[in-house]
Amino acid sequence: MNKYIVAIGGGEIDQLETLKIDRKIVSLSEKKHPKLLFIPTASEDDAGYVRTIENIYGKKLGCAVDSLLLLRGKPSKKEIETRIHSADIVYVGGGNALKMMKVWRRLGVDQELKTSYEDGTVMSGISAGAICWFDYGHSDSMSFYQPGNWKYIRVRGTKILKGICCPHFNGETLGAKRKKRFVEMISRRGGTGIAIDDQAAIISCNNTYEVISAKKNAGAYRVFKKNGEIVVESIEEREKLTLI
Repeated sequence: MNKYIVAIGGGEIDQLETLKIDRKIVSLSEKKHPKLLFIPTASEDDAGYVRTIENIYGKKLGCAVDSLLLLRGKPSKKEIETRIHSADIVYVGGGNALKMMKVWRRLGVDQELKTSYEDGTVMSGISAGAICWFDYGHSDSMSFYQPGNWKYIRVRGTKILKGICCPHFNGETLGAKRKKRFVEMISRRGGTGIAIDDQAAIISCNNTYEVISAKKNAGAYRVFKKNGEIVVESIEEREKLTLI
């Protein structure tokens, strides 16, 4: 059985910047009208975000969309379990990765997602929703508590995938700084970094990885230390690569 995770670096879904990737996510379910569960915890269950996912994945791509609102809806643990395990696709939205992971661990969402992944549910997400699948993520979560504080931190994910994920690697506003800080993090703490540009995604299938790009020159990279030096190695589109 193939087990998929699609981690998207970033992009404006409502402007169709990730549509090529979104179509791929739907196709991986191998169902004409799959059930998609949207989890917008990182955006504080933002209602506009929910409508966007309903429009793109529901109206445009033919999914039956359900949204799991952990902050505004306060579902029971049994309801969380049932809704996660009834989905063909899980899509996790962007926002505050640190708060999202704290909420998930408190409610047991991380464990339910792991079990559902092992059962074959297609897991996906963007930005914070990409970070969450890895051991750790390079996150700007502090900016949600202290506006203007772009001190990047390492956030613990679900640990389904190995490595430290850095989304928005080519982000226009803070991209150069993000790249620099991520390289510094890997240099200081070690490990294997998985850096993903906006409008690009890593597709994990049974511990091998490939890249899908929705924009020319958008890609993904392996960042690691070798002989005391940091190496940033591009992962070619359609290349199957075991990263760890």
